[in-house]
Amino acid sequence: MHKTLKPKVTLVGAGPGDPDLLTLKGVKALAEANVVLYDALANEEIMNYAPQDVIKIFVGKRIGAHAYSQDQINQLIVDNALTYGHVVRLKGGDPFIFGRGSEEIEYAESFGIPTFVVPGISSAIAVPAYQGISLTKRGTSESFWVITGTTSDRNLSDDVALAAQSSATVVILMGMSKLAQIISLFQKESKGEIPVAIIQNGTTSQEKIGVGTINTIQDVVAENRLSSPAIIVIGEVVKESNKLKGFYEAFLSKEI
Repeated sequence: MHKTLKPKVTLVGAGPGDPDLLTLKGVKALAEANVVLYDALANEEIMNYAPQDVIKIFVGKRIGAHAYSQDQINQLIVDNALTYGHVVRLKGGDPFIFGRGSEEIEYAESFGIPTFVVPGISSAIAVPAYQGISLTKRGTSESFWVITGTTSDRNLSDDVALAAQSSATVVILMGMSKLAQIISLFQKESKGEIPVAIIQNGTTSQEKIGVGTINTIQDVVAENRLSSPAIIVIGEVVKESNKLKGFYEAFLSKEI
């Protein structure tokens, strides 16, 4: 397996956590890998699709701890492709949604290494869907925003304030540490009663969910001990989910 082969890099999206949501194309790419560089995946069962003798290198980032810097990851991709052949770069969700996949592809291509991309199912769409939340719905929401809660300089994205002014569904990734700021921006727009769902470890067996409104969601988070990794979904479509309707009906009846 370690004989030198033609270098190739395939960027594979691992999906949101449920291993069954990995695409067939992703499975095939892993089966043909000589080296796999993988992130802190929501479910490492996905690695079982790679050959038993594949070289596995963990390059994931967790809160407050990075196994490698992005520059080091880029170099590892190239070095291993030139030495061993087919490198699969396995990334959670979709590699082009806040995954820095484009940077890795560009770096590999600068060395003349052929690259391929296998899209993954983004947690921004799949996690709400598992709770019956349709991000767009006729008569309720014509569009949706997907925003990173924490930018590269560790601040809240300016786009959250813009999204709070719209009627769109808003999905915020990596935003739990900025929840108080997010709530404040929506309250500033007089949207305290807008429904909110926070889903932790979505699509996995460890999934937890808390639902409320902009005004109540911080208490819900405390009661349910919700934390990262979690997705914040804000919008009227949340209360129209068949799975969550009961909560909002009970909530409204208490207010009457």
